[in-house]
Amino acid sequence: MFRSLVSRFSARPKSLAAGAAVLLGATGAVLGTTAPAQAASAQDIAKKMVPAGQYQCFSNIVEHESSWNPTATNSSSGAYGLVQALPASKMSSAGSDWKTNPATQIEWGLDYMNDRYGSPCGAWNFWQANGWY
Repeated sequence: MFRSLVSRFSARPKSLAAGAAVLLGATGAVLGTTAPAQAASAQDIAKKMVPAGQYQCFSNIVEHESSWNPTATNSSSGAYGLVQALPASKMSSAGSDWKTNPATQIEWGLDYMNDRYGSPCGAWNFWQANGWY
């Protein structure tokens, strides 16, 4: 098939670029396009930041608190972000981009869980017993 396309296009007075584009398209190649870079998900970021043995506990809390939505807001309390910080502005201690950057929220949440409960699994144990942390 490729050879027949080459001979077909070489016999016609088309521009070389047009013929090459058709040939490349016929063979499945893509010209001049690149896929946009995908931003890492909050889960992917957390997997890199949270110790492996603590990740599932951290993930359980975040799933319950925000469904991994970094802009989740509790309409009654004002708690905000992946880990539902209250007041939300406490996360500014981890970075000025706390409102939009999952990594900053994860850093703050991990520090909070370690400081208050000893670890994300300590925080998860408390959450299971109380429905909050």
